[in-house]
Amino acid sequence: MSTFDHISLIQDINENLAPLRKSQAEAMQGFGQLARAAMAEGAISAKNKELIALAIGVTQGCSGCIGFHVKALHKLACTKAELEEMLSVAVYMGGGPALMYAAEVLQAWESMAPQ
Repeated sequence: MSTFDHISLIQDINENLAPLRKSQAEAMQGFGQLARAAMAEGAISAKNKELIALAIGVTQGCSGCIGFHVKALHKLACTKAELEEMLSVAVYMGGGPALMYAAEVLQAWESMAPQ
């Protein structure tokens, strides 16, 4: 498996989307509002919502999703044990391909850990 710098990936995604944010401002603002509303504290905690989002990113093979959601989980004080338990469910649902992305999550987790 190749590994890469998820921090740089997140920065690249944000930079590459900047023109779209300008040319399609209303749509992009709508997406941002959807994200804020969906991820807000509610009956399900924000941390559990981030774990769900990361599980979906793993099963869909989205490295960008891995970077953004691992970063958010660190901010929400997710533990490595919680992360690993979620990964076991993602691998159960996504099989071998999800296992490959689970390895990427673990690498991102370590590289993005607060110092």
